[in-house]
Amino acid sequence: MASDDPKPSQSKSESEPPSSSWKDRIVFPTLVAGIVGAGAGLVSKHRKVVGLPTSSATYAANFAIVTACYCGAREYVGITRKTGPDDLLNSAIAGFGSGAILGRLYGGPVAAVRYSILFTIAGTTVDYATIKLRPVLKSYKESMLGSNDGSKKNDGWLNLPDWSPIKVLDEEALAAKQAREKQLYAQRGLGNFTKEES
Repeated sequence: MASDDPKPSQSKSESEPPSSSWKDRIVFPTLVAGIVGAGAGLVSKHRKVVGLPTSSATYAANFAIVTACYCGAREYVGITRKTGPDDLLNSAIAGFGSGAILGRLYGGPVAAVRYSILFTIAGTTVDYATIKLRPVLKSYKESMLGSNDGSKKNDGWLNLPDWSPIKVLDEEALAAKQAREKQLYAQRGLGNFTKEES
């Protein structure tokens, strides 16, 4: 029996998803929130009182702290419940918990209730929008940069959409275009001018 126990634990560790993806779900949103917070600090009404750098830094730090707490709680709830990262119930539970803790630290029991409701609604809404927009952004990225799976020919780092007026020509199309231009140039008589006539 002792020899059977390590084998199931090894199969569990092999079936678990890689741990690098949690970093993307916590670090990237935190950095984005910090940048958005700095932008909010630039247009804040408090910038005249405390100064622009202080206002931007304060807003950036607050946005980053709130986002890091929410994303960390969402990951913890997802691991505890053993669900995927796109489960909206994880978002609601994490929003409620992180809102209650941060609200309690910020303004007492009344603020804890208010912030928990606010974080639940805001966090779940943002996660829902992210889930719905992810396929659209992925298809847009693939149309601009080409597919990574090798199904399409990826000639360069940028593929223009079909509706774009700019077309990248291959050798045959380029030769045909140059032949048409020479023919039009000759038809218009512009090739017959000499210096003496002008």
